[in-house]
Amino acid sequence: MTKYTWIVVGLMGLAGCATPEQRQAQVMAEVEQMVATYGPACERLGYKPDEDKWRDCVLRLAARDDRRYTRYPTTTSCFGHRGFFNCTTFRGPTLFLIGLTDSLS
Repeated sequence: MTKYTWIVVGLMGLAGCATPEQRQAQVMAEVEQMVATYGPACERLGYKPDEDKWRDCVLRLAARDDRRYTRYPTTTSCFGHRGFFNCTTFRGPTLFLIGLTDSLS
């Protein structure tokens, strides 16, 4: 049994490997997605496309959303029966609480 387990683990490890070209293609796709998402907002803010300040704006907006959506875990729990559900969501500490705890220490 352990022989098959090691074979499966080895195959899963090999499946996770990517060539440098594949990683480069993935990074380029992420950059294009970031430009498509945040580029128009930076243009509306007055930055001209393909300038350094525009690129900085795109990176700042992307970093802001990364901090906003990935900094704290979000947990949603639902209970009830058919026709009635009650769901609650907990998103971790808010920025107010972070500032409050920083000022208390």
